[in-house]
Amino acid sequence: MTPERFVECLTSLRWTAIDLTSALQCQLAWVEAMESGEAEIPEDLALWLERLARCHEAAGTPAGYRI
Repeated sequence: MTPERFVECLTSLRWTAIDLTSALQCQLAWVEAMESGEAEIPEDLALWLERLARCHEAAGTPAGYRI
């Protein structure tokens, strides 16, 4: 997974780096390093994020609640 796709997945999930840090109970610096390309994104984490993001992308957002 590229850092760009990593960020796209977080955006699809509406997660910040802090949200992911909380979900994984890891260090924020590590998540930020993956975002910037300074750290490699582990394959199992990339797969998990891809699956979650695809679910969110496929489900979309209900339009009936927009004003």
